[in-house]
Amino acid sequence: MTSPRVGVLDYGSGNLHSACKALTQVGAEVTLSSRWQDLDNLSGLLLPGVGAFAACMAALGSGPGDGYRPWLADWLGRGRPLLGICVGHQVLFEQGVEHGVTTTGMGVLPGVVEKIPAKRLPHMGWNTVEAPAESAMLKGIGQQRFYFVHSYAVCRAIPDSVVAWTQHEDARLVAAVEHGPVWSTQFHPEKSGAAGASLLRNWLAFVEA
Repeated sequence: MTSPRVGVLDYGSGNLHSACKALTQVGAEVTLSSRWQDLDNLSGLLLPGVGAFAACMAALGSGPGDGYRPWLADWLGRGRPLLGICVGHQVLFEQGVEHGVTTTGMGVLPGVVEKIPAKRLPHMGWNTVEAPAESAMLKGIGQQRFYFVHSYAVCRAIPDSVVAWTQHEDARLVAAVEHGPVWSTQFHPEKSGAAGASLLRNWLAFVEA
């Protein structure tokens, strides 16, 4: 059986090697590259991201040539599978607001990434995720816990999407989204043990479908 061939975009932000290792462990053939040309013929793409929304958007706009954003727009425009993780999830939304500064996101998903309305930040550690029955991403995982580390999130429903939620203090936060070929997680599946491995297997099955 041929292993699914997926790429991880190295644009200077993300938990790259742990993401690559986690994908390899669940059976993927992984290419890590900062050159989009190395990734364009693969079956799926993982978009990582850590740190600030604005910094990640700046990095996506300052890649080789005209930056990565035109290529990512083309990838998504062709309906090709993409998995965003952490800030790689956040930049898929329309806007991010940090310290009073609004930054335009990729606009794939409607919504705004804002500071979590909670006293204790960051939201860090293991937390359960409430998944809808129709979720393909979280199929077979149940109420297992995933690893989070973030102070910003989306807190509103996302139209035409399958959305999973988590709770931090009194704040109900978007934990994961399935929007056509785009899947994204606020948590880190590559740091989430067996539950994260199951999610990545589900994504690879989706990539190969």
